[in-house]
Amino acid sequence: MNIHPTAIISPGATIEDNVEIGPYSVIGSKVRIGRGTVIGPHAVIEGCTEIGDNCRIFQFASIGADPQDLKFDGEESKVIIGKNNTIREFVTIHSSTSADIGMTCIGDNNLLMAYCHVAHNCLLGNNIVMANAANLAGHIHIEDFAMIGGLSGIHQFSRIGRHSIIGGASAVTQDVPPYVTVSGNRAKPHGLNLIGLKRRGFSEETIAALKKAYKIVYRSSLLLAVALEKVKTEVDDLPEVRHFIDFIGNSKRGICR
Repeated sequence: MNIHPTAIISPGATIEDNVEIGPYSVIGSKVRIGRGTVIGPHAVIEGCTEIGDNCRIFQFASIGADPQDLKFDGEESKVIIGKNNTIREFVTIHSSTSADIGMTCIGDNNLLMAYCHVAHNCLLGNNIVMANAANLAGHIHIEDFAMIGGLSGIHQFSRIGRHSIIGGASAVTQDVPPYVTVSGNRAKPHGLNLIGLKRRGFSEETIAALKKAYKIVYRSSLLLAVALEKVKTEVDDLPEVRHFIDFIGNSKRGICR
């Protein structure tokens, strides 16, 4: 371990091998930091927080503070962060309330750029990119490989589908289906995330099927329930298509349309 002498480490904290902690950082008594994680100067990690292996946390990040929720009554709450995450300057990740999933959870291989905020009870998957100053309200679920543009705000209880992309400075108040590009205030769809799908190796067959499903849902003028049934009968039964229609069918807030 390489811990700067000015860092304040609570005796109850669990620090694994090869961890680096920079000057003036503060680590609380219920914190666990995994192997190879590097924490920059002036970071504060508190509460019941677990950080996985090989993460990089930059200066002035704040992780595990009490949630900004008036219903919070001091109950035990958690932040769980996976491995290989990069958390840049001034990022804030808040602990959870007892509601919903009962924790704030971030998966693996994510990049949270400077000034991002992840509120209480959010659930983030893997390989997500949040650009500078993207902000998540409470209880948001984000699936793998989603990208959120800088200065965007996501309404609480919204869901963001896998491989979707949200343009910069967007205000998202409804669910963003997987594989879709949205932007604006309020966010509206602008087609599939074709560049992202091609970069990640989706086959031409899969992309063609998703294009057909997208056109039926967004451009057919059918009622949503009717459109989803049409997708089931007229589009190839691929896993990506099934996920697309299941995500939309299970939406409680409605989708960006």
